Amino acid sequence: MTWRALNPWSDLAGLPRDSWLLALATLVNRAGTMVIPFLALHFTRNLGFSAGQAGVALAVYGIVSLLTSPFAGRLADKVGSQRILTISLFLGGLGFWALPLLRTLPQVLGGMVVLSAVSEAMRPATLALVSDLAPTPLRRQAFALNRLAINLGMSVGPAAGGFLAAHSFQTLFWVDGVTSIAAAAVMFFFPLRVHSVEAHAGAKTSLGAIADRRLRYVILWLLPVILVFFQHEGPLPVWMVEDLGLPTQSFGLLFTLNTLLIVFLEVRLNGLTAHWSAARALSVGSALCTVGFGALAFLTSYLGIVATVIVWTFGEMILFPSTAAYVSELAPPARRGEYMGFYSMTFGIGFSLGPWAGLTVLEAAGARTLWLACLAVGTVSTLLLARIRAEVQQPVAVAAAG
Repeated sequence: MTWRALNPWSDLAGLPRDSWLLALATLVNRAGTMVIPFLALHFTRNLGFSAGQAGVALAVYGIVSLLTSPFAGRLADKVGSQRILTISLFLGGLGFWALPLLRTLPQVLGGMVVLSAVSEAMRPATLALVSDLAPTPLRRQAFALNRLAINLGMSVGPAAGGFLAAHSFQTLFWVDGVTSIAAAAVMFFFPLRVHSVEAHAGAKTSLGAIADRRLRYVILWLLPVILVFFQHEGPLPVWMVEDLGLPTQSFGLLFTLNTLLIVFLEVRLNGLTAHWSAARALSVGSALCTVGFGALAFLTSYLGIVATVIVWTFGEMILFPSTAAYVSELAPPARRGEYMGFYSMTFGIGFSLGPWAGLTVLEAAGARTLWLACLAVGTVSTLLLARIRAEVQQPVAVAAAG
């Protein structure tokens, strides 16, 4: 057995140096993701806000993030994705340093608007850069590398944030700001040497991406399965702990399993499926996510739940890199940021509405109805994503990965 066969990251070998630099900046930034998971606690414990006021502040952040994505992507097309990413990381770091200085609710709401607008602008810029830096045959692997950096960072950041929050919230904000600015420094001192990125800067664009019927189709029919996927953010832990009586740490172990699978299998999985058509990759990924959550209507043991997590994690590992690669291939090079902005906005909508809708159904109609609804809703995505027609020629083999 060769080393390549044993190495789960061997398919990254053909990626250019600049893809790795971008992944490094992403890893540094996500390893410092500490403030957002603990903001509600900061608002209630340190500022004396009610739970409702804390919820409003967090909702403002989410809403501004949704509105920011398409415009941030368009701005990235005009001035350059790397510039927008660097500025977003730097200003976001300053924003995290400034946030503890805001004490009243109006001040916090204003701060959340600014913080969300500047820090969330990095998402479409990053996605556009991932696409610009990688050759087409390796684009899915490039998005898998980006997700690998995110998951590695997120496996460190929130855990370290919990430790820091127990000792000093001020340190929490300071460290998060430092990591954002450090990631900006990586981007500033190591310019990405890709002519296509700079060539697109200053290109005249219009708000016409959403007029592209192909983009409308994919984000419209991706949204149902995204709503299903985000059931792990609210309904799944509530159901496990409140209805099934499982300990809270049992849910935490599921997140660990999910992260380990992504870290060790996602890159290789995308290398093996890189020759798949967009329709096949998106529909298979959607089907696995759908079955993973829908099966919870019939599986209530902890081992059964573990099995479903494995299933929908495989769906996640196929669906998300493949969709990002497909959207990037739909976009004219000079408007890639704008297209990725709408793609990013789809996830924001799913994150905002999915847990809320799931918890509402769980409370009103019970768990079985919720999980059967997930099965039905996800099936809609699966069937309609299977109708996507390839807009670019798919590589027959991933020769560059060898």
